[in-house]
Formats: sequence, structure tokens, C-alpha cells
Amino acid sequence: MREGAPSAAGLSVAAVTIGDMSSDLNSDQDDIEHVGVDWDAEAATFDDDPDHGLRDPAVRDAWARRMKEWLPSRRSHILDVGCGTGSLSLLAAEQGHRVTGVDLSPRMAELARAKLAQFAGGDVEILVGDAAAPPVGDRRFDVVLVRHVLWTLPDPKAALRRWCALLRPGGRLVLVEGVWGETSPVGIPVRHLVEMLTPLAARLHTEHLSGDARLWGREVHDERYAMVATFPEPRAAARHTEVVDVHLILRRGDEVLLARRAGTGYGDGLLNGPSGHVEDGEDVRAAMIREAREEIGLDLAPDDLRVALVMQHRGPGGQPRIGWFFEAEYGAGGEPVNREPDKCSGIGWHRLSELPDDMVAYCRAGFEAYRAGQRFVLHWHEDGDAIAYDPGGPVRARVLNEA
Repeated sequence: MREGAPSAAGLSVAAVTIGDMSSDLNSDQDDIEHVGVDWDAEAATFDDDPDHGLRDPAVRDAWARRMKEWLPSRRSHILDVGCGTGSLSLLAAEQGHRVTGVDLSPRMAELARAKLAQFAGGDVEILVGDAAAPPVGDRRFDVVLVRHVLWTLPDPKAALRRWCALLRPGGRLVLVEGVWGETSPVGIPVRHLVEMLTPLAARLHTEHLSGDARLWGREVHDERYAMVATFPEPRAAARHTEVVDVHLILRRGDEVLLARRAGTGYGDGLLNGPSGHVEDGEDVRAAMIREAREEIGLDLAPDDLRVALVMQHRGPGGQPRIGWFFEAEYGAGGEPVNREPDKCSGIGWHRLSELPDDMVAYCRAGFEAYRAGQRFVLHWHEDGDAIAYDPGGPVRARVLNEA
């Protein structure tokens, strides 16, 4: 392996070098460098890396905490693809899950079985097989867990499709990936994984892991992240439902506060107002108060908020949603600060009359409708539209006249 890259066990390896990569990782063979690794020979020292063997209690605890967040709270069947010596399989089993591990290396698989021997008898099995096509027959799983594997495969898109097909309805795909090294970096940038998974998953959640030194046993400075892709439960003959989101228009004179999205899996790099989803049992005003506190640290009171407009909107290829836009004046609830740096790269003030172009399209349409005094708006993307506002593109906003 190249210096700085993780040893991803159990694979027929193809290291993806980062350069002038297209969004299709398989379209340019110059970007794929096949690297032969004898994983049986690597097995004896594989656990010497702190994040492989998890021998340090602090490192082990850090991974256990993340696993508890990524895996379902109920007992589930986990497929650990490229399981290596079974360190994450062991954490999943200790948290009460049933685990099937797959690794290409017989020696790695042997060590994994020894590591999980206490769970022998049905709850844990370790199989020898290819990560890209796990030998599990027609079995389906609640979670497919893959750490430091996808970046090594010659056809990552095909592997993702195969892993998604192994999930039960309502299942989730948990990927831990990154771009390792500084001189000759290798791996998959988060934006490329988002592009590959967006057509397959209902929702993506990204967590940046580089800043948590406990996971690696040392400080790291390259890109490391986890991505959780979720798939909805099928509903037979159910009533139509829509997600309800809330958006804050925080005014400072003729300026409004905008936040730049980062690491969310949707519209990253673009600006929008502080926003979020209504949770179970909340009304829209309570949700707006909670989101303002969580995202920008404001302690708003109900009387600080005024309904500005309501918008039904649909993103490209997405499902319809209902957005409630609330107005509040600067000074209410304190000074805004960026409370979620893992989801927002920064906040700033912008003139309402001169909104920037690099905004999420439907959010910009909502702010423009607010400035025009419109209260009920439709914003309906076609499937081929961009998420970002396009000054020269078609106008998707339609005002609903008040009768």
C-alpha cells in the first residue's frame, strides 16, 4: 500500500488515485492503479495499526461509540464486507447484533473467527469471499458495513449496487472511506461518493472523521469520513405524506443570514438559510426554534417568529416537501454563530436585494418570493435540473394567488 493509505483487507485491490477524476470513477482507466497485495501475509501485522486492531481502549471506545450511532438500536443482521481481522464485527456483536463477515483472505478470516470465538454458535459467521460479490446467496441484511474497501475496487459503482441489493427494505449502507496521503493521495473524495450513491439511496448522511484523533490513535490531516445511506420501508396503500421543513429568514436591516452547506450529501457548497426538518410531535414553530438553536445558537421565543411564506417544493428526482419560512429580526435570541461546523462551512450576511447565485435553487426562490411579498409558492424541479440556482435556467417557482 502507498504510504498514508489504510490497509483494506480481503480485496482484489485497485487504488483510486486522486487527480483529474470525473464523477464516473470507472470512465477513465488512467485513474485506476491495480495493486497486488498478499493479504494472508499482511494478516499477522494487520492489527498493529491502532484503528485496525483497536487494542488501545480509547481507540476502541471511539469506534464503538460511532458504531452505536451508525447501526440500528434494535438487534439487526450486519454484513461486514472486507471485515479483515474482525474488529468492527466484534464491536457489532458486542452491541447485540448478528454478524456475517466476509473477507477474501483465508488467514484474515481465520483471525476474525478467533477474535469472535466467544460469539460462536449462530450469531456470528465469517466467510471467505470477494467484497464486490459477497458469497451470501439470496440472504438479505439490515446493514451492510464497509470500511476502507470501496476505494480499492476496480468498479465501485457496481459494488455499491450489489451491496444495496443485499439490504432488506428499510436497511442502511454504512461506508467509512477517505482520501489518504498528501504527496500522492489515494481514495474517494466525499463528493464522488455522494454522486455515486444519490441515485441509489433515499437519504445520505455524512460525518467527517478526520478531526477525531481518538479513532486513529493519532492526529490526521487528510480526508476521512463516514457515509450512511438509508433506504425507506415500503408502504402498501398508504396515504401520501410529505416531509415538512422549516427555514429561517433572519433580517439585519436589508441583509439576511445565509449558511454554506458542507458534508450533508445535498447541495454541499451552496448557500441557504438556516433550516431543518420537523421532528415527530413538533409543530412547525417549535421546529424552527429548535433548528435555530442547533444551527446558529439563537434562543428564539415563539413571539420572535412570524410566518413569511409557505412553499411546496420538489428537488431533482426527489419527493415533494412542504417548507415553512419564518422571519425573525437580528438581535432576537442572541448573536448567530455556526454551531454545526460538520454540516456548515460558514455563515454570513447578504443583501436581500442582491442574493448570491450560489444558493440552493428552491431556497433562493423562497427568499425572492419573501422579498416580493408573496406568501404561497410552488417550486417544482424537473428531474434533470441542478440543485443549485441557475440564473439562465428555467423558472420553476410559481406564485399561488391568495383568493
